[in-house]
Amino acid sequence: MSAETPGATMRALVLRAFGGPLYLEQLPRPAPGPGEVRIRVAACGLGLTVDHAMAGRLPSPTRKLPVIPGHEVAGVVEALGPGVTEPAVGQRVITSFYLTCGSCRFCRAGREPLCERFRGYLGADADGGYAEYVVVPAANALPLPDALDLVAATAIPDAIGTPFHVCHTRAGVRPGQRVLVTGAAGGVGVHMVQMARACGAEVIALDVDDARLARLPDYGASTVLSWPRVAGLSPQQAGLDRGVDVAIDLVGQAAVLAWCFAALDRGGTLVSLTTHTRLEALPVPSHLLVNKEATVMGSRYVARWELLRAIELVARGVIRPVVSETCDLAGAAALFERLRAGQLFGRGAVLPA
Repeated sequence: MSAETPGATMRALVLRAFGGPLYLEQLPRPAPGPGEVRIRVAACGLGLTVDHAMAGRLPSPTRKLPVIPGHEVAGVVEALGPGVTEPAVGQRVITSFYLTCGSCRFCRAGREPLCERFRGYLGADADGGYAEYVVVPAANALPLPDALDLVAATAIPDAIGTPFHVCHTRAGVRPGQRVLVTGAAGGVGVHMVQMARACGAEVIALDVDDARLARLPDYGASTVLSWPRVAGLSPQQAGLDRGVDVAIDLVGQAAVLAWCFAALDRGGTLVSLTTHTRLEALPVPSHLLVNKEATVMGSRYVARWELLRAIELVARGVIRPVVSETCDLAGAAALFERLRAGQLFGRGAVLPA
């Protein structure tokens, strides 16, 4: 355990109202409590999930304000709270997004995202990583190999971990299958394309921006489709000679979900990941659901054991983290504007130091 420095402070971005601006403030440096660790933040990811949280669109249990946003933390453990023996001081780590109990039947089964005593999200229900330091439960700090770049590693906690959960645990993507990914050029999407390809699938990428779509073949997409061009067409008219085995939707719009379902082959699976939209009903005709023997499923977040596997895939070079732009704390507002305008390819990252 490291000794605390009386009166020590840190710089942090603070959200004081949902949908409001981020304020750069000088705050007391947090001290880890029992079962917690303090991390010196090297970088923290910037993506749409954080934007939804800051707008109040995340279904957060507490809706804590004020709050320091940011959940995709990469850094170095600096101090341990009482009762913590690992990770050790000096260990490079990333953080898990969900704050879970660790003892309910789902947590014990390795399905922490379904925790019965869910306490919310890092960066929404507890202060997150847009700061020089962050305190998290020790169980949420996962060890990172020394060879991995800390900025690139910010993509692992969500943008790479989530695709691992979808492709391996939920949809069970297999060699020879065809997988459709919507929102494929975004922070999660470009890694979903890579993960599905790493499973041996042929990947069809759908997005709205031609320039970003043109980059996706470098990450494993065999076909790219522009949504503005195919929105009024059936999947067959759009050039899909046969259906897809898995459609993974990262957009959450009724028209896109309907198109995904129409693209399914017999026995296909539609996976929905969005929680920021509120559709009254999925646009799935029941007779087609039966006749196709289709499966419609949700996918939440990633368990810690899956994050460890995701780290391994990055360390082996199977998955390439895509963090295309970075900024300091003062530049975060401008980078969020680029994200909202659809100008960011993959993930961004905030570098507090």
